[in-house]
Amino acid sequence: MAEPVLKLAPSLKPAKPRTATLTDALRKRMRFILLVVVPVIAVITGLVFYMMGGRYVSTDDAYVHAAKLMVSTDVSGLVGEVDVHEGQAVKAGDVLFRVDPRQFQIALDNAKANLAQTALSLQAMKEDYRRMQQDIAAQQSQVEMDEITFARDAAMLKTNAVAQSTYDQAHFTLEGDKRKLDSLSKLSEVQLARLGGNPDFDVTQHPQYLQAKGQVDEAQRQLDHTVVHAPFDGVVTQVDALQPGTYLVAQTAALTNTGAVALVATGDVWVDANMKETDLTHVKTGDKVKVWVDTYPGHVWSGTVESIAPAAGSEFSILPAQNSSGNWVKVGQRIPVRVRIDPKSEKLQLRAGMSATVEIDTGHRRALSELF
Repeated sequence: MAEPVLKLAPSLKPAKPRTATLTDALRKRMRFILLVVVPVIAVITGLVFYMMGGRYVSTDDAYVHAAKLMVSTDVSGLVGEVDVHEGQAVKAGDVLFRVDPRQFQIALDNAKANLAQTALSLQAMKEDYRRMQQDIAAQQSQVEMDEITFARDAAMLKTNAVAQSTYDQAHFTLEGDKRKLDSLSKLSEVQLARLGGNPDFDVTQHPQYLQAKGQVDEAQRQLDHTVVHAPFDGVVTQVDALQPGTYLVAQTAALTNTGAVALVATGDVWVDANMKETDLTHVKTGDKVKVWVDTYPGHVWSGTVESIAPAAGSEFSILPAQNSSGNWVKVGQRIPVRVRIDPKSEKLQLRAGMSATVEIDTGHRRALSELF
């Protein structure tokens, strides 16, 4: 006997597998993401990068610099003592080396002796002027006496009471004493001129005294400069080139390095970044800067743009480019930008000459209107 065949109702269909349903939904979601979400994200990202573009400029053509100086003196002599050694840290005012002071001490003593002698000479001139005034007064009295004698003899000559020779003698005596009085007066005027027109002048204000005093001051200055001090805080170097017994020639000491000590500042450090001219469109003084030094990977220094050079480096070249020639090729120029390091960020020691990378935040943001 045949088994009965079961027939499904027309409205009932076999159910799709659950896996197929999930796959279709996932495909729709992926299609939405790829066709809608991803383009929107790409557009937004592009707009963000566009608007942020030009805000940050950077270069690895940057180097650490510090104030440095060949410290010497302006007096020549034998180096007597070197008070520092290579790599020693010093403070402003610390003694670096000394020049033998004996010849300068002798010069100072001579200048002081000359000053004292000048003061005595000027005082003697004052006293001599007073003596001249007394001589003039005495001579004036003598002239007056001669005039009385001459007048009396002239009256008596009319009555033949005196001889002609007596009259003549009185006349010539009067004329001679008058000339002597005139000579004394001229000498007094000359002496008064030497005293500056004031017989009661202050000796210490006379030109001769001031000249001698200037010689003393110069001798004292040279003696003081035999001791060479550090002008600022720093680290000394190239000390071995200066040894006791070396004759220091002031005019060439700093040029030959045989009469000087090099001093590199520790508190005045900056970075010079040679930026492309096309990167300086929005860079200005005061912009925030991040600095990476090759010696210390991963450490970031903060700073600010202190100044932007007024000319490209090529402007100071000994042999500038001849752009007017027919072989001219346009080359992007580099403009030095000085970055002042924030002292609070100096956790590690920076040394002059280290290579660095800088990134400047110009704060510039592009406008959407520039797209259209």
